[in-house]
Formats: sequence, C-alpha cells, structure tokens
Amino acid sequence: MKARLLIAAAIGALISALLLVLEPLTDYALLSWEWPGISAAYLFWGATGGGAFPGIAIAWFVNAVVYGAAVFALLMLFRLLTKALPK
Repeated sequence: MKARLLIAAAIGALISALLLVLEPLTDYALLSWEWPGISAAYLFWGATGGGAFPGIAIAWFVNAVVYGAAVFALLMLFRLLTKALPK
C-alpha cells in the first residue's frame, strides 16, 4: 500500500509539473486540466495578496495531490481487478 501511494504521489507530481511547463506553450489549451490548482491558488493565495511564487507553488501542490489521488485510485482498481481474475 505504501509503495502504491508513493508511486501515485510521484506520478501526480510529474503530471502537475508537466501542466506547469506546458501552460505557457499551449496558450491555455490545457487550462481545464489545471483548474483544481488554479482554484486553490485563487482561494488561498489570492485572498492574502501574496506573491506569484507562492501561488504557483500552491497550484502545483494541489494539482499533484488531485492527480496523485486519481492515479492511486486507478492503481487500486487495477490491483482489485487482477486479484479477481481466476488463476
């Protein structure tokens, strides 16, 4: 279970980093994929009037958690399906 959680967290961080890098290159084509992090950045960082770096860090972290949770759910589903198959 710990290994799957670490793998999911790493994949979520990679997806979040990829979205962060691709955002200026795509002219907002991937913006819908970034909404969880952007919403959190506006809610927590924007309310305090902080700088750009904390907002980007919050957006990256929230996207990493959201996509890491999705990957974790897929890994657990895959594990359950492979256990359900007859040997």
